[in-house]
Amino acid sequence: MRISLAILAATLATAAIAMPTRATADECDNAQGGQAGLNECYDKLSKKSDAELNRLYKEIETRLKDDPDTKKLLVTAQRSWVAFRNAECNFQAAGSSGGSVAPMIYSMCLDGLTKSRVEDFKGYLQCEEGDLSCPVPAAN
Repeated sequence: MRISLAILAATLATAAIAMPTRATADECDNAQGGQAGLNECYDKLSKKSDAELNRLYKEIETRLKDDPDTKKLLVTAQRSWVAFRNAECNFQAAGSSGGSVAPMIYSMCLDGLTKSRVEDFKGYLQCEEGDLSCPVPAAN
């Protein structure tokens, strides 16, 4: 059952990043400098998403300060997720490898997967006290 849910979640996350969200596309609609400008814009967006992810990660770590075993599981999960994200984005950008659009495709993928992980983290941070399906304690 858990494997099926994990496969479903990965499939949905991958499908969600196949095209940029409209908000993301809107932010880069007026990028200057042709493809180089688009590459730069999408790179900035992915870095912005990554900064938000890191902020939420630190908040989760703080909530887990009294639970070193679960904190260790978080670290392991996040390292594995980062490896997956990077490998997935390399795979998605493979069709444009060597082309000027490749950095944009890669950054769009990073941004999409990272935003999905951000939503996961936000969910963890909104767990209610006593929710045994949530690994992160409720805020005090």
